Amino acid sequence: MSPTFSDVTAGQEIGTRTIEVTRTDLVKYAGASGDFNPIHWNEAFATGVELPGVIAHGMFTMGAVVQLVTDWAGDPAAVVDFQTRFTKPVLVTDTTGTPDAGATIEVTGTIGKLDAEASTARVDLTVVAGGQKVLMKAQAVVRLP
Repeated sequence: MSPTFSDVTAGQEIGTRTIEVTRTDLVKYAGASGDFNPIHWNEAFATGVELPGVIAHGMFTMGAVVQLVTDWAGDPAAVVDFQTRFTKPVLVTDTTGTPDAGATIEVTGTIGKLDAEASTARVDLTVVAGGQKVLMKAQAVVRLP
């Protein structure tokens, strides 16, 4: 059941999510988005440009984490604004023969601010991968009935 404006309060947690990411996910995303930059799939290239390894696309990360909000809202169209600042790359290690490889992104959503006039709630997302915040000021504005 989708929340209504009267159901939410500032400081309320809307949920958490763990997102497992593999290099296969990045290759699929590259095909869908048209972003074939080799830093997102080629280890030698990524380290050659002084990255720690293959990193997830920023837009892939944004799309994956906002899913928590759209699932909570019950309607992707309810999200009227979403923005963030990228602070650290999401390092996605090779999964070949190593069960703990890839990346894990942890997301927590909390109601940050309510606007009664617009019937919107700002959802603040905390996004962590590899023990570090990878997105800062990740905020989605949701219009609620």
